[in-house]
Amino acid sequence: MSVPSRLAPGRRTPDLDSEQKLVEIRREAERRGEVKSAGIRPAGSPFPIASPDTGYYGIPLLKKPAWTWEIPLYFFVGGAAGAAAVVGAIADYTGADRRLVRDARWIAAAGAVISPALLIADLGRPSRFLNMLRVFKLRSPMSMGAWTLVGFVSGASATAFAQFMQDRYGPLLPLRVIENAGQAVSLAFGLPFSNYTGVLIGATAIPVWNESINELPIHFGMSGLSSAVGMLELMGHRKSRALQWLGFGAAIFECMEELRIETHRLACLDPLRKGGSGAVVRVGGVLSGPVSLGLRVLSFLSRGEQARDLRKWAAMSAIAGSLITRFGWLHAGDVSAQDWREPLRIPHASE
Repeated sequence: MSVPSRLAPGRRTPDLDSEQKLVEIRREAERRGEVKSAGIRPAGSPFPIASPDTGYYGIPLLKKPAWTWEIPLYFFVGGAAGAAAVVGAIADYTGADRRLVRDARWIAAAGAVISPALLIADLGRPSRFLNMLRVFKLRSPMSMGAWTLVGFVSGASATAFAQFMQDRYGPLLPLRVIENAGQAVSLAFGLPFSNYTGVLIGATAIPVWNESINELPIHFGMSGLSSAVGMLELMGHRKSRALQWLGFGAAIFECMEELRIETHRLACLDPLRKGGSGAVVRVGGVLSGPVSLGLRVLSFLSRGEQARDLRKWAAMSAIAGSLITRFGWLHAGDVSAQDWREPLRIPHASE
């Protein structure tokens, strides 16, 4: 007795011949990187046909990021604020100049106010940000980023408030407790807050971002450090050797990142080298890398007022480069999302 077929009328029951055909198609795909065999299109089912030349009916496979100008500015402000909180906390623990500690805390506190304002402005209304806090998911960069922002804002604001009150009313014990606790929290959240945005965009399907997922967090972290150091130097701390060496290190890394972008010939990295997005990325990289490093080397070889002037120009170059870099990477992501050919590329088995 035969078993009745559960397939719809007119459908072909799989047999050994069809299974063998599937095996041959898979082998062809592995060997040649493409399949020449004709597929089956059921009548009345207008499935879109994707190709490297047209995408889906001319529509890109990837959706262009909907972020506005507030997001790259949020990346810049958050990077500088997070790095400043770390610098201020370490300076306080090591007994450095109290004015340096105070100014670093004020940079962190300013960033703690501006960052959520920029993020909410991009989201459209505060309730959307509050909805992000309904979920705590360790595997989600966006969820962890929202909670990192909340932790950093709390710690940096408490530290700045306690310091302000002590400057005005004296070193009271409750204020000292708030200051120490806030500083510990801002230190714990400052480092991830300065570079989590690199993880956030690297975890997307945008080819130029995803290909750089291993470098972006460190790149954004070093860029944030260079801008924080630059802000402190512009606030008058141009005699600090520690800041000078931190600026050196950040500038050297930015040079290495610029070299990586220029030497890796992957097609998905073309938006970082070509067109308008490539020009913006290169300008930001040159200002925060070679220009800033060169000026710091000259200031190291100079003395007196000339050395301080060179450090001032190095600081301004680093800040400008850090800001332009964020806009450049976002612009490169927009360009990369419009190119549907890269996601459709099927690598050969030997790759």
